[in-house]
Amino acid sequence: MDKPRILVIDDEAAIGNMVKDYLEAQGYRVDWAADGLAGLDVFRRTRPDLIVLDLMLPGKSGLDVCREIRSESDVPIIMLTAKSEEVDRVVGLELGADDYVTKPFSLRELAARVRAVLRRAGKDAEDEGSPVLEVGDIIVDTDRHEVSVAGRAVTLTPTEFAILSFLAERPGKVASRLQLVNAALGEAYAGYERSIDTHVSNLRKKIEEDPSNPKRLVTVYGLGYKLADSRDQSRP
Repeated sequence: MDKPRILVIDDEAAIGNMVKDYLEAQGYRVDWAADGLAGLDVFRRTRPDLIVLDLMLPGKSGLDVCREIRSESDVPIIMLTAKSEEVDRVVGLELGADDYVTKPFSLRELAARVRAVLRRAGKDAEDEGSPVLEVGDIIVDTDRHEVSVAGRAVTLTPTEFAILSFLAERPGKVASRLQLVNAALGEAYAGYERSIDTHVSNLRKKIEEDPSNPKRLVTVYGLGYKLADSRDQSRP
């Protein structure tokens, strides 16, 4: 079964790209449109399984986009709203949106909402449960919230688990501090990117043989962090 296809309609490039990257790391096929008119065009061309729709869009508002989509399709829609948009949120739900996420939000929260809505719609290709992620000798069971390293069970805080899970979903790829903050803490903590360093340091103490010389969770200077994959580990 093909992975569900998701359309993200949001005019903020930083949010659109982060949501796209994160959901693709979860295994979904993702398209992103930066305004309402472009979103409607992509919707009609690709017929996605779910739409993540920002209400505050230039040109054609998210409510108008929602109304137009609903006149043509029953595709599940998750709205992105600001805390001050309660009236619009109610109108969106009345127009047929299936769920909403209030900004600022964490990427993990959004992904959980996506899975739940797809499951209710019978379109979730992962009904059998969340995948077990394996990177080298690290195993992350995102369903059971369990981690083992070289066969040894490791207890992590929720933030540490979120960081490790995000990196394990994209082994070998560099994640910036901002991406890790959003994945683990949510957009409300944007501007506190350096705070992630403390969590990474604590995480290394639990998963590295020598935290002062990390081999698993490595720093890419000037860019961020990554979880070393087999190609990294084979290098001298």
